[in-house]
Amino acid sequence: MLHTMRWFGPQDPTSLFTLRQAGCDGVVTALHQLPVGTVWPVAAIQERQQLIEADNQRYTPLHWAVVESLPVHEDIKKGLPTRTQYINNYKESLRNLAACGIKTVCYNFMPVLDWSRTNLSYEMPDGSRALRFVWQDFAVFDLCILRRPQAEADYEPAVVKAAHEQFDAMSATERAELTNTVLLGLPGSEEAFELSNFQNLLDEYAAIDAAALRENLYYFLREIGPVAEEMGVNLCIHPDDPPYPLLGLPRVVSTEADLNGLFQAYNSPVNGLTFCTGSLGVRPDNDLAGIVQRLGHRIHFVHLRATKREENPRNFHEADHLTGDVDMYAVVRALVVEELRRSTTGEGNPAIPMRPDHGHQMLDDLTSGKRTYPGYSAIGRLRGLAELRGLELGIRRTLQTEKKRPAEPVRAESSVPRFV
Repeated sequence: MLHTMRWFGPQDPTSLFTLRQAGCDGVVTALHQLPVGTVWPVAAIQERQQLIEADNQRYTPLHWAVVESLPVHEDIKKGLPTRTQYINNYKESLRNLAACGIKTVCYNFMPVLDWSRTNLSYEMPDGSRALRFVWQDFAVFDLCILRRPQAEADYEPAVVKAAHEQFDAMSATERAELTNTVLLGLPGSEEAFELSNFQNLLDEYAAIDAAALRENLYYFLREIGPVAEEMGVNLCIHPDDPPYPLLGLPRVVSTEADLNGLFQAYNSPVNGLTFCTGSLGVRPDNDLAGIVQRLGHRIHFVHLRATKREENPRNFHEADHLTGDVDMYAVVRALVVEELRRSTTGEGNPAIPMRPDHGHQMLDDLTSGKRTYPGYSAIGRLRGLAELRGLELGIRRTLQTEKKRPAEPVRAESSVPRFV
């Protein structure tokens, strides 16, 4: 796989030198400074490329391998008449990216919130800090802080009761911390939602159920797909995180069935997947290695991370990359086999871009006071990438050995002892 890490641009506390020294060949980034829905100009794309490649003559070369993300405007997700202009802008951005040689574009179709967690500093047994989602904590925010109308219908009665009791026992500081965590927005960005108008954003989806959101997604794909085909751009949708409805909002990219429907809606090799083992792995009914085996030809980008479901299966935290509920060996083996298939058939990119996702805060992250984005500690991701590179190498060597090993001769039936 092509080893990469996410980089949020010049303001990112993780430097490009760090990515080089971690063993990366590619950079995953985006023009976060541009408003969602505007065209990405060629000049701005090239400026970011030049920044990434500035030291390539002296040090290990880096290049911009994947766009994560080219955001989809909310008007497109809601199917409003104004979506036409935003879709046209999206097409133009795809053309400009392709003109600059960048041809893998990750996006998502989650309404309002791109992700959701309730704790950004959950202490692990080794003392490192991880991201965590707790269903009851989320209910506290929804029921007692946001006070979303009819929210109680989305929770079990015991959870409703416990959430109100928990809220009553919380300090003002604890309530504020939970609110800020839920409304943080995209990890690694400086953006955050405001509680004062957050309910208004949710209300705009009041008439949009899962079927309507799904059709809006399909419409979007049918519009931009021909441009992506013309320009040779691979589109790769990121699964929902977490992969189930929240705050009354539908989620439509959470299961293998969702993915199959998506690929059938616009049946083209460019219509693909960002295979995120963490997002899909939260659901026990998602067979991750099986998804690679069945849909590997549609995987254009990979996020490798392991989540761990807790006693309440709606609760989970980010585990170490080689532990948790994700069978990382089976997943990486299936991805390597898919790459080998591509090398043999000439179909698709034989080196799938992969990045380790959501590393733990650890070592001097915890003692030096340095700034780290939630989930994007340089040290935590370095550990994850090192483990994943070692796993990948071991799998490749094992497959080579198995291929070279001569088949055992088949003995004639007469030479086989018979037992009565």
